[in-house]
Amino acid sequence: MEEEQNLTTGSVPKKLIIFALPLLFANLLQSFYSIVDMLVVGNIVGETGLAAISNASMISFIINSICIGVTMGGTVLIAQYKGANDEQGQSETVGTLFAISLIASFIVTIIGLIVYKPLFHILNVPAASMQDACEYMKIICCGTVFVFGYNAVCSIMKGFGDSKSPLYFVAIATVVNVILDLILVGPFNMGTAGAAYATIFSQGVSLFVSIIHLKRKKFVFDFKIKHFAIKSDKLITVLKVGLPTAIQMVIVNISYLLITGMLNYFGVSVAAASGVGLKVNTFAGMPCWAFGQAVTAMVGQNVGANDIERVRKTTKIGLYLNVSVTLIAIIIVQLFAEQIIMLFEPESQEVIKDGVLYLRMCCGINSLIYAAMYTFDSFAIGVGSANVAMINALLDAVFIRLSVSWILAFIIHIGFTGIYIGQAVSPVLPAIVGLIYFKSKSWEKKKLIHHAERSVGQP
Repeated sequence: MEEEQNLTTGSVPKKLIIFALPLLFANLLQSFYSIVDMLVVGNIVGETGLAAISNASMISFIINSICIGVTMGGTVLIAQYKGANDEQGQSETVGTLFAISLIASFIVTIIGLIVYKPLFHILNVPAASMQDACEYMKIICCGTVFVFGYNAVCSIMKGFGDSKSPLYFVAIATVVNVILDLILVGPFNMGTAGAAYATIFSQGVSLFVSIIHLKRKKFVFDFKIKHFAIKSDKLITVLKVGLPTAIQMVIVNISYLLITGMLNYFGVSVAAASGVGLKVNTFAGMPCWAFGQAVTAMVGQNVGANDIERVRKTTKIGLYLNVSVTLIAIIIVQLFAEQIIMLFEPESQEVIKDGVLYLRMCCGINSLIYAAMYTFDSFAIGVGSANVAMINALLDAVFIRLSVSWILAFIIHIGFTGIYIGQAVSPVLPAIVGLIYFKSKSWEKKKLIHHAERSVGQP
């Protein structure tokens, strides 16, 4: 495909920026159509609908995390095969990844439909929002196959060095989602269910268009049924990277789910404010994710090409770029914090006040340190050491975010502000661990001989 980039040659800063920019815009658009759900529901349905989507979104984040995590193994393996110029390995990995994604989507759908309602009870979802939250989540679970399929296609493209095509597909999904949100939630009066249907349908359209795009291009995979087969060696290698990455992302999102449960204890206003704050913080973190994904793809290709010095240089420059861009996003959010919250809930002074406090503490402190942590995690995943990122997720989510939040809010009794503090400081230790691993140079001992999987997932 002409959109593919060879990330093993040329200027590292230029290649990172060129690769990251389409990912940034894609991430912004993806976050935007999620925020549109909350904007439309918040202004039409009101506070209860906003709290319902805030809680349901936490579970849908977990589903998305499983999809992204599992398919990330495909990105890394394809990138390393790309760097090693092994087309057969590339094709077999693509077929294996598609097959894994289809099977996993059905498993996740069934589990999601079984557990979402008990989870809402555990999370103390406000009674006024429970029905809307359940209806939203049931629809989202049924559309998991589209989420898996789309993430598989995007992971494949990123492994080949193509970050532009995913942007086009997300743009299509965004337009469809916004139009359907305005129609289904408003004139059709479908409430939160309308927002869920809009999200699922737009993802389905995006998947369909992306597959048509690949079939029309000169692509290494021919989409014949017989090639949608799981190759055992590719399966093992993809899962060596994909499972720890999925576990890492699930741990983080479950921690946010439990944090949401803690915040629900303080009432609907705090739940709604924190949900909006998390959405905005996620939106501000899009540049961080884009540069992280660029680092993973570029590191992967250079591991495949056995260019360790370029791997090191990619990570350092990725860190500088990530922190710089994240700082700009933080400044913008801090300058317009109150106005941003009022977009979602213009009437409730409690929601506005608590939402601004969330942005001051979590976006102001957390995001900058998170940018460093995420860069080192992305590097670790790219070289095949996904276990390092998983350990960092445990440190971030369990040992710091949950523990500090619980102690401050319910032992020391400083209220929900303590939960905000716990979230703000959570990435500090993982960022230090990531830096130590990068400086240790132990990862440099991996040596690619003939096939990329020889270097992936080894300790």
